[in-house]
Amino acid sequence: MADLSPLNARALQIARGWIGTPYRHRAARRGVGADCLGLVRGVWCALYGGAGPDVPPYAPDWSEAAGREPLWAALRTHLVETARAGDGQVLLFRLGPNAMAKHLGVQSRGGGAFIHACPRAGVVEAPLSAPWARRIVARFDFPALPTG
Repeated sequence: MADLSPLNARALQIARGWIGTPYRHRAARRGVGADCLGLVRGVWCALYGGAGPDVPPYAPDWSEAAGREPLWAALRTHLVETARAGDGQVLLFRLGPNAMAKHLGVQSRGGGAFIHACPRAGVVEAPLSAPWARRIVARFDFPALPTG
């Protein structure tokens, strides 16, 4: 496991501040409501300021067939895809073998856990168990903060 960069440490601290936020589809307000993308958008906004990138409508279920990967493409536009594992990174999951990748979390506890939003529990820090780890299809770092 690589050393935790200051930016990833800050992203992890921010994500932990969202724990306990109720689940709300397409929401991104700490303490009020968030889904998995809303959690990541909230971390982004706290790191960089502003409202974050626009998000087109998306379905609340995981039953869509794969073919296009719009979330993966959007993450590549705004974050830095990496093969290196580290806390504070955004994890992208594929929840089914023929489903598009559309669940997100933030890695924590040296890769032993992740923070994510789930419909029944809201934003939680959960074990990154083997079944979850097998579903990771990509990892992303937040881009360096602008200087000046």
